[in-house]
Amino acid sequence: MRASQSAALNWVGLALGVLLAGIGAGLGFWQSLPAQQVIFYAVATLALVVWAWNHFVMQRLAASAETPSADDPSARASFKAAVRRHRGILITLALVGAAYIAAAFAVAGFLSWSSLLALALLMLLMVLSVQVSRLFAENRSAFIGLTVLVALFALGSYTIDGFASTANLKSMLVFAAFLGLACVGQTIVALLGGLDLSIPFVIGSSNVGLLYLIGLGVPSWIAVLLILLIGIGVGFINGILSFRLQGQALILTLGVGFAISGLTQILTSIGTRYGGNVFGTVPDWLRNLAAMNGRTFGLNLPPVILIWVLVALLLVWGLNNTVYGRQLYALGGNRTAASRLRISERWYWVSAYAISGGVAALTGALLLGWSGGGFIGVGQPYLFMTLAAVVIGGTSLLGGHGGYGFTVIGVLVLQVLTSFLVGIGLKYEWQQFIFGLLILPMVALYARSPHIRTQI
Repeated sequence: MRASQSAALNWVGLALGVLLAGIGAGLGFWQSLPAQQVIFYAVATLALVVWAWNHFVMQRLAASAETPSADDPSARASFKAAVRRHRGILITLALVGAAYIAAAFAVAGFLSWSSLLALALLMLLMVLSVQVSRLFAENRSAFIGLTVLVALFALGSYTIDGFASTANLKSMLVFAAFLGLACVGQTIVALLGGLDLSIPFVIGSSNVGLLYLIGLGVPSWIAVLLILLIGIGVGFINGILSFRLQGQALILTLGVGFAISGLTQILTSIGTRYGGNVFGTVPDWLRNLAAMNGRTFGLNLPPVILIWVLVALLLVWGLNNTVYGRQLYALGGNRTAASRLRISERWYWVSAYAISGGVAALTGALLLGWSGGGFIGVGQPYLFMTLAAVVIGGTSLLGGHGGYGFTVIGVLVLQVLTSFLVGIGLKYEWQQFIFGLLILPMVALYARSPHIRTQI
């Protein structure tokens, strides 16, 4: 690296430190904090930023510049190559800073010393996670995901009163359980290299259809079994059609989802003007399964959390220790090799989508117990969230790498992030904006593992 470039970058780091320290000092004096405390925090912020800049940016760029590219030995090309190698974390830090500025404008009182220090610590943890994760090449995405999860939870606990309370933890786990169950099928399908965009429509249709059947006088437990069988049937159709039309799974499952959603609304709205909504009485046992005040064996723990834990343990064990799981990975990793081993691609493709449809129907039934009313749009948030959780966890959408344990990490990251945005008082549209800003770099950081690149 040239001396002029090095000096310029040093000045950039110093300017960034002075800027953050100056903003913090101004806020401190504006809030009438003691001068000694303001000066201490300002100096600490400046020292932290300058140290992190020199240690994680300058040294890495200098080390990269010492070994010029064989194709272009010029120092300028080496410097640009080094910047390109680290552009992911640089873009991530820039987007996190943008999200902080947006929250500062959107939420009164958010801009404070504590939030500024929390921002600096979050950025430092993200840089550390990326650097240290190089030592864990096999499960790098899981390591980064766990680090971001801890950082987000610490940030929320530090800045939001009651974030780490028992009530809020239980609330986060309940919503994470719904999302986690919805991600079961998406994970299995992704391991084969497919996608299932019918999941939110099956969830909504099951939610409405179950209450409709109960309203017709069908015993609740029989109605649940019928809904699960219908969900499996929808998944079976997805599997058959997408297997025959290889490469069209995304559009095909989306079309099937729209068709099922429309058919459900037609059937349940006959003789009524409330299309897409069904009103009735939800059985007490179903309410107890999913409600916040549900109890498990007398304990104040919603059973849906326990159901998710058991499903997660069973699925993680099954994918790693059974013939079905091992052959699923083999088929997703290399179809040609799997076919030579006489692994039936048709059977695994159809069964994966059938499982996806069945678990999506189960999620819709449990959501009925939580909401107390049938609504066709209840599954819409899961269209993007299931894909985001799978990819953030590190499961390759090309197949053959990842697993449900990784998806659990992605689910928890998304849920903690959502709770944090709600906790700081952001309106829904601001939540969507910041959510998108943070999800995109997370996906870029977690999903681009060597395994994926070698498959491409």
